[in-house]
Amino acid sequence: MKKSTLFYSAILLVSVSLFYSCSEKPKDTTPWVDLFDGSTLNGWHQKGGDATYTVKEGTIVGTTVHNTTNSFLTSDKMYDDFILELDYKVDSTMNSGIQIRSNSLPQYRDGRVHGYQVEIDPSERAWSGGIYDESRRGWLNTLDNNPEAQKAFKQNDWNHYRIEAIGDTIKTWVNGVAAAHLIDEKTKSGFICLQVHSIKADKKEGTEIIWKNIKILTDSLSKYSQKSPVKPIITKNNLTIDEKKNGWKLLWDGETTNGWKGAKLEAFPETGWKIEDGILSVLASGGAESTAGGDIVTSELYSDFELTVDFQVNAGGNSGIKYYVDTNINKGAGSSIGLEYQILDDDLHPDAKLGNHEGSRTVSSLYDLIQADVNKPIHPVGEWNTAYISSKNNHVEHWLNGAKVLEYERKSDDFKRLVSESKYAKWPNFGELEKGQILLQDHGDLVSFKNVKIRPINTTKD
Repeated sequence: MKKSTLFYSAILLVSVSLFYSCSEKPKDTTPWVDLFDGSTLNGWHQKGGDATYTVKEGTIVGTTVHNTTNSFLTSDKMYDDFILELDYKVDSTMNSGIQIRSNSLPQYRDGRVHGYQVEIDPSERAWSGGIYDESRRGWLNTLDNNPEAQKAFKQNDWNHYRIEAIGDTIKTWVNGVAAAHLIDEKTKSGFICLQVHSIKADKKEGTEIIWKNIKILTDSLSKYSQKSPVKPIITKNNLTIDEKKNGWKLLWDGETTNGWKGAKLEAFPETGWKIEDGILSVLASGGAESTAGGDIVTSELYSDFELTVDFQVNAGGNSGIKYYVDTNINKGAGSSIGLEYQILDDDLHPDAKLGNHEGSRTVSSLYDLIQADVNKPIHPVGEWNTAYISSKNNHVEHWLNGAKVLEYERKSDDFKRLVSESKYAKWPNFGELEKGQILLQDHGDLVSFKNVKIRPINTTKD
């Protein structure tokens, strides 16, 4: 056989071998569902600002415009647990992100989109893949301690994101490199958005971010979930990045009774309260006020402050968060005296229909004095809600799940009139202390608390 024939035969054998080798490569059988059909925006709608979204050559193109707020191309469907993958290319001057488990509620900042955002950050900061809480708590997981992930982003080129949101855990990857690992219980479900961030007047209009290959997995997630080598950031009973910067402090550490005592005791109650799995619970004891373990109060006194508490009430439950409390008032039966943010199952507890002022004993109301907004965004019994109380220069506000539900001026003539018409009329100068304790109430029903945090403006020791 001639050498040339042998040569070409060898080439043929190699080619056939390579062909069969390639053909035998296993196909991806992952049951992905496309969120973008490549030619239309079917399945999506726009919220927020007026940036433009168009379809070009199998991609979605978002373009910046002046004089508008953040814009969000939003999925029609809501998702709880999922794995999401997509590709994007972003202008080097832009800031953008992928919203997940996000919501838009009329009661929350007039429908503003809020929720978890997986950051797209081409700046020198290089936090692409980090997790930001849009229009809520700010930064939850930056990439300051993950230089490998910071280097993974490719400037002026296509980048690939993998995002896993399963249970209370969110994990991200940038071009295959593990980036963020967050454990957070705030939101279980919401829509997905492609964000075009607002731009300032001195920034160039018309810059673009482009997305393609957007696909999601919602079935058999444990089978397809990937492990992340990144140490998780846990937010439960911990301060977030922005809270630390802004002077917030943990009022309860999530593990001990440090900083608290019984309202009518020198120490924390030995019975009636339980700490388990980072949750502080007052136990059920028949529904009577302060007859089991009794109320608990802070060991410090607070003047002006901001306070936030996550609470969970069981069916028919009753409790409260009191402020400007003086435990020397009313040393007899019943609860210690102070202004109260009511915690209640409005549907089943009879107190919802009582009170000197109509509706003033419903959840998040100023107990017995001012009714909370009837359109308040309350989560169902058994789920967690977030109370926020702000008291600054005698201006007090109650918020529920990010929505302001009432406000009043402490010590004003209107306030004094309300007190004079209430059950508190027998207490001289009720609610007018310059400083006092924070109280969690024992009302004989099972109610739980976590993420108890305060930003004190003035404090003194009890």
